[in-house]
Amino acid sequence: MKVLVCGGAGYIGSHTVKALLREGYEVIVFDDFSSGREELLIGGEVIRADLDDKGPIRRAFRSRDIGAVLHFASLTQVGESYLNPQRYYTHNLSTSLNLLEAMLEAGVKTIIFSSSAAVYGIPKETPITESHPLSPINPYGYTKLFVERILQDYEKAYGLKHISLRYFNAAGADPDGDLGEMHEPETHLIPSILLFLLGKKESFELYGTDFPTPDGTAVRDYVHVTDLAEAHVFALRRLLKTPESEAINLGASRGYSVLEVISKVEEVTGQKVRFMARPQRLGDVPILLASKEKAEKKLGWRPRFSELETIIGTAWKWHRKAPGR
Repeated sequence: MKVLVCGGAGYIGSHTVKALLREGYEVIVFDDFSSGREELLIGGEVIRADLDDKGPIRRAFRSRDIGAVLHFASLTQVGESYLNPQRYYTHNLSTSLNLLEAMLEAGVKTIIFSSSAAVYGIPKETPITESHPLSPINPYGYTKLFVERILQDYEKAYGLKHISLRYFNAAGADPDGDLGEMHEPETHLIPSILLFLLGKKESFELYGTDFPTPDGTAVRDYVHVTDLAEAHVFALRRLLKTPESEAINLGASRGYSVLEVISKVEEVTGQKVRFMARPQRLGDVPILLASKEKAEKKLGWRPRFSELETIIGTAWKWHRKAPGR
């Protein structure tokens, strides 16, 4: 089957492309490379175009026998979404609508959507299950929720089948060393620490030391990017076999505080991490922890690489050799 991967040159998208190719799928990557990186593409056909432009995505469907779509393409910086909500609402919604329009025109009605734990907002309970109230606290989270709602309405009206995968904290790098994280700027915790140790960042800042957690720093659920990629393959396989639309969390169901992450980085790298303490950032919550029960039950998915030591070890290996680093 030919699978269209929008945003396939990004961090999670590129790892998923590798997983799809390994399983024998024919992959077409659709990416404008505004944030995706050519260095992260290891195979498949590439269409360099923007979903903001309806023409290229329509032509992609007309000229190829595409059977399913994986949709990763979006703006993803939570902090930036507060500063420039117009950009986030305009881009993330219009590109998704353009993609769905082209899919319906071509009669393609299977899509895996890259959603986020940001749709839950401030947790009322942990671990968070899929039945938790949906109440985002930032524009980025709202764009993900709105696309989920659009998919639900499109299913009712047009029979579009979908699975929305709600990521918690993606981390780590391909265990083979082929792929990894290459954001510009880099804002995620683990690569920020590692790039600082490599002299690629001038400082490392720790945001929030007064959260109501055991050590005062925020606790997050880190899931290895390769485990996330495999979950997309499982979700696609399930949706093709059993066309039942749903939302599913992807997390490891194990939380680590920022100080615990720093301690493990020091253990893995053998280097001391010096940081500057800063106030909490807008929208940060004390604890984000996923329930992975539904993913295990529905997808048969169990994280294989999401121990913190493995996450940090694979990321450290990648950042020491990564092109452009």
